[in-house]
Amino acid sequence: MELLYDPADRAVMCNPHAVFARLRAEDPVHWSPKLSSWVVTRHEDAARVLAEDVFSSDRLSPFYRRAQDADRSTLAEVMRYIGLWLVFRDPPEHTRLRRLLNTAVNPGVVASLRPSVVAIVDFLLDEIEPDQEFDFVADFAVQLPAMVIMDMMGVPRDMLRTIKQWSDDLVNFVGSPRTVEAKYERARTGVLAMAEFFGRLVAERRDAPRGDILTMLIQARDEQGTLSDDEVVASAMLLLFAGHETTTNLLGNALMALHANPDQQERLRREPAIVDTAVEEFLRFDGPVLSVSRAVAKSHDLGGRRLEEGSRIFVMIAAANRDPDVFAEPDRLDLGRMPNRHVTFGKGIHFCLGAPLARLEAGTALREILRRHRTIEVTRPIADLDWIDAMVMRGVHALPVRFGR
Repeated sequence: MELLYDPADRAVMCNPHAVFARLRAEDPVHWSPKLSSWVVTRHEDAARVLAEDVFSSDRLSPFYRRAQDADRSTLAEVMRYIGLWLVFRDPPEHTRLRRLLNTAVNPGVVASLRPSVVAIVDFLLDEIEPDQEFDFVADFAVQLPAMVIMDMMGVPRDMLRTIKQWSDDLVNFVGSPRTVEAKYERARTGVLAMAEFFGRLVAERRDAPRGDILTMLIQARDEQGTLSDDEVVASAMLLLFAGHETTTNLLGNALMALHANPDQQERLRREPAIVDTAVEEFLRFDGPVLSVSRAVAKSHDLGGRRLEEGSRIFVMIAAANRDPDVFAEPDRLDLGRMPNRHVTFGKGIHFCLGAPLARLEAGTALREILRRHRTIEVTRPIADLDWIDAMVMRGVHALPVRFGR
């Protein structure tokens, strides 16, 4: 059939849902020449790919083996650390890493952070002038999760701009299959800077332990041993990168959804007790994750198509989350929606480690924003906003907003 999905199309970046609806109906396991990959859009198929071990999370190793010699040289240090990220590992290494990371990042640790999250939300909102336009992304959505994760790791808050730059250097490498100018060089620059920084902090924590996540990672131990220094540094990079990018985009997309659905905005303001359910709906309706990729570890049939070993798959999370076979009126924002079987945080062994923290941050922020402010206005048309050009993440670079008293 004709090519339906072009992720580089600016209109599709802004609103991919019409294209996804057509793909779900006409070609739910779609071969995209543009991406040289399979594109999966139905909830049932997405759940299978996310949960079954025939679909591998180690999609970096095949990419690195296929790279040109010059690119391989540039990417060697990137692979040294990013290749150790939990999200790119399969069992048994994934099992070992996940078990050790769970000692530092778990629901109990996250619950203890609630007072700190509340204090940071209050601090940031106190800086925002009512009835004045500001950039919600730069002034709030980036800073909240970054401050939380930096505090957890014992990283000084005055490093925030530098941390954000390192993260931006990695976005195109981790988040997009397309060629971006100096993509590999930028990734290498960001990784080397982060590795040097966290390597120094790890050495300091070994000499003088603190009550932070870095110390917990260093001290994490099970019957198979401990994390290596490279694994501690790589895990710190992952927590810092994923720990703020996801929540930043979740908050920005939620604000846009509230602006576009004033009835639901008023409902949440009137019924703050439903904020946890509302966060799940924001995760489903226009969540921070556009897609997740996998590699086919063994030739396999899916949705009536034959997927050959070694081929790549993009599970379009945003499409699966609006599948009418699973969600009634999927294109309607319903902040009381229950049940809500969205797959934004994945499924199975790769369910997002940071999900409890993202939920806490988003719920706390939205509850307080609506308590303080009578209106939320996005001051530019959504179609005119600058959307992030990435396959993995969904969000905008900047979001001009005005909060009314």
